[in-house]
Amino acid sequence: MTDIVLEDIRKSYGPVEVIHGIDLDVASGEFVVFVGPSGCGKSTLLRIIAGLEEVTSGTVRIGGEVVNDMRAADRGLAMVFQSYALYPHMTVYKNMAFGLENSKLPRAEIDRKVRDAAEMLQITPYLDRRPKALSGGQRQRVAIGRAIVRDPQAFLFDEPLSNLDAELRVAMRKELALLHTRIGGTMIYVTHDQTEAMTLADKIVVLQGGRVEQVGAPLDLYNRPQNVFVAGFIGSPRMNLVETVAASSGDGLSLTRAGTALAIPAVGGIAPGDAVTFGIRPEHIHLTDGEPDILATVTVAEQLGGETYIYCEAEGLPQITLHQPGQVLVSAGDPLKLAVDRTNLHLFGADGRAIANGLAA
Repeated sequence: MTDIVLEDIRKSYGPVEVIHGIDLDVASGEFVVFVGPSGCGKSTLLRIIAGLEEVTSGTVRIGGEVVNDMRAADRGLAMVFQSYALYPHMTVYKNMAFGLENSKLPRAEIDRKVRDAAEMLQITPYLDRRPKALSGGQRQRVAIGRAIVRDPQAFLFDEPLSNLDAELRVAMRKELALLHTRIGGTMIYVTHDQTEAMTLADKIVVLQGGRVEQVGAPLDLYNRPQNVFVAGFIGSPRMNLVETVAASSGDGLSLTRAGTALAIPAVGGIAPGDAVTFGIRPEHIHLTDGEPDILATVTVAEQLGGETYIYCEAEGLPQITLHQPGQVLVSAGDPLKLAVDRTNLHLFGADGRAIANGLAA
């Protein structure tokens, strides 16, 4: 197992800088996920670690050694691509053994490594087949097996599940998590799917515009987003975000917009007249028979059996989304009285940075 350290990594294509001074430590044995929207720089950063892209400036260290000038083939890393990249004319066995044969390992050791990896990934029955005779999930297992047999210093995954259907993606996520538990290797995984990030990662790196927005454990990012971008990106459905203006209200404050005024206690860093964005996750808005925080009207209700998603509109506010357990029988046009859970309310300043993540009850 190996640690990977990035120090002030910058990458430019001509005059256009796409990676803007990223510092990051990946500890030995960690499963780290790079996540962010398309074009945020996550795949470029992975390719820099792999040696497939040169850095414009900065330092890449693998196991304490500077590898900026080291060829990709000499870095001791194994990369699994979105496209599988299997040799179509070779059997599964030959695809997995090919790299080892080139390294002149004894045939008996190659056979042991291939069969051990195939057993771990449950592809032993397919060793004599060619890739065209395999499903997408089976091909991806072969690609992962080809990486495992090399005993790399670290595994790099570039959106490996994006070509699979939804059900198979869920199954493969579980298999990747189990794989990490079994072999304990350092893994860096790139995805635009924040659900994959939340379910797989020990640590998530949220990227936007070639910069790191936040690094942390999945629930740290979910519960304590440092800015509006992370708040809106992590979580499905996304957090409700409402831009308001703070006003005095008794001993506390009122966050006002159009016909809505959300009363909160006094908060350090917020004064009357300040622009404040409040965020509340769909599961932290509740239906109430008492005095509501928001009066809303149902636009769409999604009944999933064990849970209900309700999408609402309220005067002067962006769409409000609720996630309710069980079966909540409402229809388009129904009026709703909504209560906001202050203990799970997130407040962000005009600069988009977090002021508070949760208020006292």
